Amino acid sequence: MKVINEITALELRRMRDDGVPHQLIDLRETYEAERCNMGGLLIPMGEIIERLHEVRRDVPVVMHCRSGSRAQAVVQALCQRYGFSAMYNLRGGILAYAAEVDDTIQCD
Repeated sequence: MKVINEITALELRRMRDDGVPHQLIDLRETYEAERCNMGGLLIPMGEIIERLHEVRRDVPVVMHCRSGSRAQAVVQALCQRYGFSAMYNLRGGILAYAAEVDDTIQCD
């Protein structure tokens, strides 16, 4: 099995703070994103294939979900089946980002 590219919450914060061009995609369901979000593009996991045209190939793409499991599966599938390369799973998802970077994000 291929190793999945991951990015930590602190690495993502640094990327955002430094203005590094990237795309942040939230793979959670709409009701989850309404509860809390990080400002990324919402594409629920079940819609990702039909909305592939919205996923950029010209900048790194960071996928996140609640805890990292859904995003890990999507990153693996998109890299293996659709040839994406600069794609990363946010390790620990939005929960890790809230715990390590932004405690104003309250998901539960």
